Amino acid sequence: MERVPINPGTADWSGENPGMYLRETADGPFVTLISFFRVVLSPHGRGHAAFVFQDPHGDGRDAGKPNVCYTDNEPLARYLKDNFVSHFMVFRGVAALSNLRYEKGRDFVATGDARTTYTERFKTDRGEVSLTWEPLGDVFMVEFPKEKSATGQHEMFSLFVNASGVRVSINGQGVAGRPVPRDMAGKASSTAFLAFSETWVRA
Repeated sequence: MERVPINPGTADWSGENPGMYLRETADGPFVTLISFFRVVLSPHGRGHAAFVFQDPHGDGRDAGKPNVCYTDNEPLARYLKDNFVSHFMVFRGVAALSNLRYEKGRDFVATGDARTTYTERFKTDRGEVSLTWEPLGDVFMVEFPKEKSATGQHEMFSLFVNASGVRVSINGQGVAGRPVPRDMAGKASSTAFLAFSETWVRA
């Protein structure tokens, strides 16, 4: 189909959405799920939301392994959780979605050149959180039609940067797991990645 210069759909949100989906072994369950959002346009305005599930298949009641969304815009965070995160393949049906807590986040800052390393830092009542993707690798553009997108209702466009390693610090403490290889629409990829200029267009 020929591309058209003006997409006729409605952009539901646009921004950035790097992720860390971590396992202990390549074929084991996910033990940590992190999805970070920096949104520049949405029905709920601008804001940040860091979904950090340290007990993705449990109730998150262990103080050392909570399931939390840190955000400076809770209506936006709830919108993202209900309409997008819950549809992402690795998040579908995980128990953490139903026992998630929302807590205040502030002073969200990104650093790094996005070619070799990249870090998102922010502050919470639990302390400072630092998410680092390093080393970085392949860069590729992703375009999913609605039939293949996570929601089944949106076209999704994003610039992905693979990461073969990550570092996480939550008030000085790390998290379980490591990134592992994955296939993304036939492209050799990783379960840790940066996703820039991400835009979900309701088709």
